[in-house]
Amino acid sequence: MSRTPLRPLARILDARAKGENPDAIERENLNQRHEVIRDKVRFQTEGRLLVLAGMFLSAFIVVGSRMAMLSATEAQEPRAEVAGASIATARADIVDRNGRILATNLVTHALYAQPPQMVDPERAAGELVKIFPDLKVDRLIKDFTGKRKFLWIKKKISPEQKQAVFDIGEPGLLFGPREMRLFPNGHLAAHVLGGASFGREGVAAAEVIGVAGVEKQFDDYLRDPANGGAPLELSLDLTVQSAIEQVLYGGMKLMNAKGAASVLMDVYTGEVISVVSLPDFDPNNRPRVLTEGDQSDSPLFNRAVQGVYELGSTFKIFAAIQAMDLGLVNPNTVIDTGIPLKIGKFRIGEFKGKNYGKLSVSDIIVKSSNRGTGRLALEIGPDRQQEFLKSLGFFERTPFEIVEAQGSQPLLPKRWGKLSSVTISYGHGLSSTPMHLAAGYAAIANGGYTVKPTVLKQTSVARGTQVMTPAAASAAREMLRKVVTKGTASFGEVEGYQVAGKTGTADKPKPRGGYYDNKVINTFASLFPANDPKYVLIVTLDEPVETSGPKPRRTAGWTAVPVAAEIIRRAAPLLGLKPTVEPLDPTGLTLTSN
Repeated sequence: MSRTPLRPLARILDARAKGENPDAIERENLNQRHEVIRDKVRFQTEGRLLVLAGMFLSAFIVVGSRMAMLSATEAQEPRAEVAGASIATARADIVDRNGRILATNLVTHALYAQPPQMVDPERAAGELVKIFPDLKVDRLIKDFTGKRKFLWIKKKISPEQKQAVFDIGEPGLLFGPREMRLFPNGHLAAHVLGGASFGREGVAAAEVIGVAGVEKQFDDYLRDPANGGAPLELSLDLTVQSAIEQVLYGGMKLMNAKGAASVLMDVYTGEVISVVSLPDFDPNNRPRVLTEGDQSDSPLFNRAVQGVYELGSTFKIFAAIQAMDLGLVNPNTVIDTGIPLKIGKFRIGEFKGKNYGKLSVSDIIVKSSNRGTGRLALEIGPDRQQEFLKSLGFFERTPFEIVEAQGSQPLLPKRWGKLSSVTISYGHGLSSTPMHLAAGYAAIANGGYTVKPTVLKQTSVARGTQVMTPAAASAAREMLRKVVTKGTASFGEVEGYQVAGKTGTADKPKPRGGYYDNKVINTFASLFPANDPKYVLIVTLDEPVETSGPKPRRTAGWTAVPVAAEIIRRAAPLLGLKPTVEPLDPTGLTLTSN
């Protein structure tokens, strides 16, 4: 840009020629030059102001936007968050074999506080205690007026409780969404379902994890989004489970028992249609694990899979089956049980010192003779006996798919000699669970094939290993039927549903060795209908005593058997079994003539 001269020669000469003052031209040009400089400075200044205003405006927009975002989001507890990890809240439902809900999710809220935002912390504490009586007002006031900026108050609250807290009107009391696990049937099938709790959690979400039962066993499946939310289908039948729980609870109380367990199993698939352990609990409010004393006293203890017991005379049928399969005897082979049986320095006696004399193998089972099965065991031998019982699953943990089954390891004798062989033949010296026994009796019922107990619904029958011949299994079923019609389980007969089974009364062991004199574990192992078995039912009572007579009675025939009969009477129609009429014994007919 060129500058205008202050005294341009042409204009000076022209002014002088006209008689004008040339100094005016200089002043005019100087003013013009100053105006140009002022305009330039003004432009530069205005530009700087515009840039600075733009920067302030941008900063204001950023800060204002951030403040708006913070005010619109929930506060987060710093220790609950994991950088770069999101909390997965989805969890699949659990249903019974007919698709009825056993466990599902429920949207609820958690309650937390931000003390710096509280207007009247003391009033808020007092109002909260009215809504949640288990809270301590002094503790709340201390937390609300201290240095804490965040604290949980309740991890789960009901809609009614949420509204009551909202009505307090305290801005420092806030709610976080939750998806909690709900067991809509309460105590029903509690030991199978187990329970769930919160894992990782933040204010806006919480992870639900299984803590016991199938909830823990199948935790990965239930949380896996790749399953598309497909429910976990169990083998349980909710209706049958409910009926059996009611009957078993009544039987436990009637027989003055400390606890009870039952297992109902499909003899071909191994599906457990019902499994009950009493006392039980509500998985929606799962009790704490005992920190001292006997864990079997806890309602969390699952007697059906964790209760490792000597199951008494229910084992006798296994000795008879193996002896028949080995060709040592047949059902009609006579054995003299009156002859004393002594192994080393130990004498083997009968219940209450009875002497049954000569009995057929069939009658040994019907009369429940210890000496009879003991002699069969001596013929079989310890090695072959071990192989047979091992093939039935009595040496390993039950494969039933709940985490508690991991503690179901049977207790075996350290030295399996002749004495152990004899005592185990009538159910002493080897301890196992009712679930093990159910699988063993299922093999008898289905013609000699092993089954694996399962809690999952099966779509097909997977035939297991053949461990006994169909002929021996059939003969054993006839023996078990006679136990009910004319033996120790006479109270087990259910009209229309032929029941076969075997009683077992075992002295209860003391924690530090030996046995109690007046405490027993009673079991009735049954299968029905006897002519074409579909199901096995095991009923076990802990320390029962029947007191309706002049003297207390503790044998399984008086305690476990009538409870099992009532279960079958209630459950069989629910299982779709139609009652049948047994043909009359020809000897019971009376011929008449006109």
